[in-house]
Amino acid sequence: MPAPDTDPRLLRAFLAVAGELHFTRAAARLFVAQQALSRDIRRLERELGAELFVRTTRQVSLTPDGERLLPYARRVLDAHAELAGALGGGSARPLLVDLNTDGMTAARVLARAREIAPECELMARFESGLTWAASEILAGRLDVSFGRAAGLAPGVRAGLSVQPVRYEPMALMLPTAHPLAGRAAIPLAVLSGTTVYAGAGNERTREWTELAALLFAAWGIGMAPPVPLAVGVAEFQRVMAKGGHPVLAVTDFPPLPGTVLRPLVDPVPLSPLTMVWRKGLRHPGLDALRAAAERLGREEGWLERPSGSWLPEGDLSVMRGL
Repeated sequence: MPAPDTDPRLLRAFLAVAGELHFTRAAARLFVAQQALSRDIRRLERELGAELFVRTTRQVSLTPDGERLLPYARRVLDAHAELAGALGGGSARPLLVDLNTDGMTAARVLARAREIAPECELMARFESGLTWAASEILAGRLDVSFGRAAGLAPGVRAGLSVQPVRYEPMALMLPTAHPLAGRAAIPLAVLSGTTVYAGAGNERTREWTELAALLFAAWGIGMAPPVPLAVGVAEFQRVMAKGGHPVLAVTDFPPLPGTVLRPLVDPVPLSPLTMVWRKGLRHPGLDALRAAAERLGREEGWLERPSGSWLPEGDLSVMRGL
């Protein structure tokens, strides 16, 4: 392929489509119209003199040339990020860190990292789901996020570095008047035949819903249907109250008025939390985040699995670094 002076915007468009393998979803990630995204991809293909995607009515896939371009596109965008940092008056640019939800494990990692490197500007973001955040990282609009890396598409994971952070025990969020709210813990067998909400229909949190689907299938639990995407605590409470279903969560999920959080047991289902960032990213704030996760993990046993816990083998492999 020739090596023209390629606009980084075109490379971001390419990485978004390569990550999603779907033009509509990629356009949504980039906040552009699908027609504009298609034009950018066609322009990039013309400039490079190569077809990058095979498009059919059913699917989108990378061509061999598209596969070859992937690592180069990522390195070019990483270099642009490093250049932006180098011109920031001698100090690193702010690092954009997605916490998904405030008040949980990722927020504690961020707080410790700020103690380790007070000279760094670590800016919190709340993207609500690693599926969404990962595409933002590859597009250069985020730097770091947390979540279930095993649930990401292979093409997306290939562009990310992954560090295991914690095995988070799962829990059930219940209205205070729910019949199960009086229990100290809820055995999974008790939920057989019950319908539980786990983000179905929310494209931002596909990795979480897929993990829930595996758990629910093993224990005869029904998946609650999609609800409108709620932004903010008050809207989330309103939508959940309207549906009336218990909500799958983790044990350190921030408490909401009118609800109780009860751990799931027999066995304890785990949510595998990882920290992810774009391959090749170098930033002192990232170093601080990695150190913070490691220290907190040692201090509190975050990577020690409870005896008899539940977690799919694919997630265990990612958490073990295999």
